[in-house]
Amino acid sequence: FLENGEFRRIGGISNLSSTVRVIGATNKNLTEEAELKKFRRDLLFRLNVITLTIPPLRERKGDILLLAEYFLQKKSPIRSGIKISDEAKKELLRYNFPGNVRELEHIVERAIIFSDGNVIQSKDLNIPNEDFDFSNFVKDDGTLISLEEVESLHIKRALDYNNWNRESTARILGISQKTLYSKIIKYNLK
Repeated sequence: FLENGEFRRIGGISNLSSTVRVIGATNKNLTEEAELKKFRRDLLFRLNVITLTIPPLRERKGDILLLAEYFLQKKSPIRSGIKISDEAKKELLRYNFPGNVRELEHIVERAIIFSDGNVIQSKDLNIPNEDFDFSNFVKDDGTLISLEEVESLHIKRALDYNNWNRESTARILGISQKTLYSKIIKYNLK
């Protein structure tokens, strides 16, 4: 297929042709992997037509706010006009994003859910830092709340944000509607 664009369906008797392009991504150096016999050399030569090396987000600080604005628009169609405060922007630029662009996307998505108004503040970002404040997770008696309690609070906030639209909420949380429904019952959310 990679050579001539032809393939045969399982159980088929004739070849079909296709004009698709294959785009692949990896965080490995495939040339080195091929030399170490961890990747097929012939496949490398078939795939390696154009190589783009994109540095991690921590090395592209100029892209952080552009991507944050993009994710803000993508993830908040219900709340158009939502903005990121200057202080929150500084917080985003300070962080190194070990999880790269995907982590930035999730941070923005979480901030949309937890923000109270039309402006995302630093506290809404919930960016990890060395001086992590556990006070948000401490009960009145001084003990930490359980993981289930954190999950319950998070699901409740997401449901409220989406006006209890289960389909939208499940999509934002990255779970199925069936799982969401089970958790609503489990945590007795109302």
